[in-house]
Amino acid sequence: MGIFGRLSDILSANVNELIDRAEDPQKMMEQMIREMHEQLRDAKIQVAKAIADEKRLQYQLKQNETQAQNWESKAMLALKKGDENLAKEALKQKKTYDGLAESIRPQWEQQNNMSSKLKDSLRALESKIDEARRKKEILVARQKRAEAQKKVHEVMSGLNDRGAFAKFDRMEQKVMEIEAQADAAVELEISSLDDQFKALEASSDVDDELAALKAKLSLNP
Repeated sequence: MGIFGRLSDILSANVNELIDRAEDPQKMMEQMIREMHEQLRDAKIQVAKAIADEKRLQYQLKQNETQAQNWESKAMLALKKGDENLAKEALKQKKTYDGLAESIRPQWEQQNNMSSKLKDSLRALESKIDEARRKKEILVARQKRAEAQKKVHEVMSGLNDRGAFAKFDRMEQKVMEIEAQADAAVELEISSLDDQFKALEASSDVDDELAALKAKLSLNP
């Protein structure tokens, strides 16, 4: 019966409290399930032995009852044949087997009662272990969700840190400076081209005036 006490201790443990103390709750629960199955296997062996003892006592009881009935039949046969002395001897044998049967009967009844209780307890333990296995799956899923939430929170906390955003602000200022320098270079290049075209236009006006002046002089020699 001690095996059932150990299993009850395992099954009645506060799993949530154990998880809080465990470094790896999933491995801890898997270890607990393995231990439960090992204890259950030992319990099945004990129950099988108890059932075997009950069957042995039952067989002995039936054998003695059968022998008692056989000697009663022989006593009746002896009476029919008119041999009372032989009938008495047969009845003595019957009484012996009746006594053996009556001495075995309470042992068998007690063993039969215990075997029934052990089988009921074993079925209950198997049910509890199945329940523990299902609970383990639920708790492992909860653990993984909690770890994922914790990781997301850590990432979000890191992003909310002003130092991380300050780096992006500095990079933004740097990019804006580069853009301003590029815009300035383009603007200077365009201004230079405008000046060259203006110079060409001015030169063209002078040439036109010079040609006009030459023409005028040729008309007035």
